[in-house]
Amino acid sequence: MNTERIDTRQHILDCGHRLVARKGFVGVGLAELLATAGVPKGSFYHYFASKEGFGIALLEAYFSHYLQRLDGLFGRPDLSGGDCLQTYLQRWIDTQQGEEAADYCLIVKLAAEVADLSEPMRAIMLDGTEQILGRLADVVARGQDDGSIANRAPAGELAQWLYEAWLGASLLAKLRRDDSAYRAALQRSREWLQLG
Repeated sequence: MNTERIDTRQHILDCGHRLVARKGFVGVGLAELLATAGVPKGSFYHYFASKEGFGIALLEAYFSHYLQRLDGLFGRPDLSGGDCLQTYLQRWIDTQQGEEAADYCLIVKLAAEVADLSEPMRAIMLDGTEQILGRLADVVARGQDDGSIANRAPAGELAQWLYEAWLGASLLAKLRRDDSAYRAALQRSREWLQLG
């Protein structure tokens, strides 16, 4: 695969991510995506067999990038497990607010929308969230081992609670258009995990 092919495909995905994060998958038409990306229709179909194929590629790219960033943060030897989690939660808040937020969560945006429309997209979202949960469980266990997380409940259960609480906070933040749900989730997370 040559560089131009990779760059054009990635450019379409990058433009699509911004549009889909704001308008949803169904709300973004092919004409709008092509105009935003500045590519002809033939180029789109050269890289993606259909809009669903584009959605699949978009989610695969999203999770690949998300998990790389998570691995970079959670792999930092200078941070305790608890510090890693607090940094992760603060980044969640910082990247999800405002009209021009840097990296809206596609899971929050698309889970309810496409789960019943596209089985392949639902499967990618489920696999991606399971990988996130696994990494969260690992960093919780690390925090329990290093003493920065005092709650001794099973790490997998704590990770599940944490992720569900923050997905819920993200939905409420969208409805309220303020950060009160995030602030409450952050406080509850610190108390629940007993972060030291």
